[in-house]
Amino acid sequence: MNITERIKGILLRPKEEWQTIAGETTPIAELYKNYIILLAAIGPVASFIGMSLVGVGLPGGGAYRVSITTGIMSAVVQYVLTLVSVYILALIIDALAPTFSGEKNLTQAFKLATYSYTPGWLVGVFALIPALGILRILGLYGLYLLYVGLPVLMKSPKEKSTVYTVAVIIAAIIIFVVIGAISRVFIY
Repeated sequence: MNITERIKGILLRPKEEWQTIAGETTPIAELYKNYIILLAAIGPVASFIGMSLVGVGLPGGGAYRVSITTGIMSAVVQYVLTLVSVYILALIIDALAPTFSGEKNLTQAFKLATYSYTPGWLVGVFALIPALGILRILGLYGLYLLYVGLPVLMKSPKEKSTVYTVAVIIAAIIIFVVIGAISRVFIY
């Protein structure tokens, strides 16, 4: 798998790309090694640079910066928790599959979680300049990717895909809130 081609495919032609992904037998360890470990680092590295080196502009001039040590600790914790969250989300997608007439398949659920995260990881680059942080909202495109990919990878009927997607999104929100809370402990 070429990572650049996969990113372009999942972002620009998701319906076709999910069909390709569904037929692949990529093991979870390989997805971590060749895709997740690289992309999941974008946000934490950019956040470290943005918060510790660039800083957040203050109204009277100057900038507030997080210490280098705090920035590194926060980035490492955020990175590790992101790696764990992909697996947890995959477990949830897999566990919910029978509820929505889908097929349990952890590998397919893991691919779905991995590639749905792609926009969120890529928009992490906006953390380089904290004032552009609002643009991270573009990562919500991953919700659409999830919606399109669920019936293909988990074989859930189209009519149940919306509710299945909502259930997974609620689980993902809970995961993000917990990760955010744990990450913040290392900032203060």
